[in-house]
This record gives sequence, C-alpha cells and structure tokens, in this order.
Amino acid sequence: MTECRGILRAMVEINDALPGADLIREGLNDLANGVESVPALLVLIGAPRLRDLGFDVPDTPDFPEDRLYATLALEYGNAAHSQYNALIRRLVSFERAATCVKP
Repeated sequence: MTECRGILRAMVEINDALPGADLIREGLNDLANGVESVPALLVLIGAPRLRDLGFDVPDTPDFPEDRLYATLALEYGNAAHSQYNALIRRLVSFERAATCVKP
C-alpha cells in the first residue's frame, strides 16, 4: 500500500511512468497558457475522465474531437485518421493507468 501511495503522490505531478504522460502534461500546460495544440485538444477530449482523476481541465462548449481531427488533417492529410486513433489510444492508456493508482 505504501508503494501505491508513493506512485499516487507522483501522479499528482503526472508521473512519467504513466503512458502518454508527456502528452497530458503538455496539453494541460498549453490549456493553462491559452494554446490550442494537439496535446491540448487531446486533454479536452479526455476532460471528463481526467477531472474524475483529479486533474483541473477546463470545460469546452464545442467539440474538441472535430478540432483535433481537423488539425491533424492539415498536417497529415489522408493519414490523419491513423494519427487521431493513435492519440486516442495514448489518452486511454494514460487514463487507465492513472485510474490504477487513484485511491
């Protein structure tokens, strides 16, 4: 149990051991600075579950899924779909791993 508590304390600062931690950290920082980036949009997509995990994620009235896909389409063209799916998989992996260390 002590080991789990240590992991949880580190998770509050987004533990690098969690899959996708780099994206989530960057997305939260971008949102805090008013930057709409791919990581920021990914965090907005995961906002409900991330909030349940204790992360402070702002609410958005529109559809971050559509904005993320459009952003990826500009950069990747026809490959946007696979890029989008890969990002969503990383988000879900982070959320699942973070859930395991949540009290």
